[in-house]
Amino acid sequence: MKKIQTLLIGSAFAAIASSAAFAQTAQPADAGAQMSAQVQGAPGVTPPPQNLVAPASTDPLVQKRNANAQANAEYRASKNASKEQLKATNKEAKAQYKEEVRNAKINQKADKQTAKDELNAAEPSTPKDSGLQH
Repeated sequence: MKKIQTLLIGSAFAAIASSAAFAQTAQPADAGAQMSAQVQGAPGVTPPPQNLVAPASTDPLVQKRNANAQANAEYRASKNASKEQLKATNKEAKAQYKEEVRNAKINQKADKQTAKDELNAAEPSTPKDSGLQH
């Protein structure tokens, strides 16, 4: 970032110097005032942002490196998507399993209660202890 900033500042000074050289031939007194104002930097005036884009290299090693970086990025994105899908599937399966266990417990309690009710209905309502001791 610092190198880019230095490069932009240097190119700005070069542009100012070249425009000042053209301006000196036409109006020498006014150009000096403009140059000092531009060098000092008027408050609130910022140069428009410049997007520096390096031209595509023809070096095969650089092209291979860039292709590998792109392939790795695509692989990581695919891997993360698969991992998220697996987590969602596991979460859904776990919720379904818990629901089945909950229903099985409810059914088991109901079956036990039904069996107990049938057994109590089949037996006479006499006390179990007949008073005999062994």
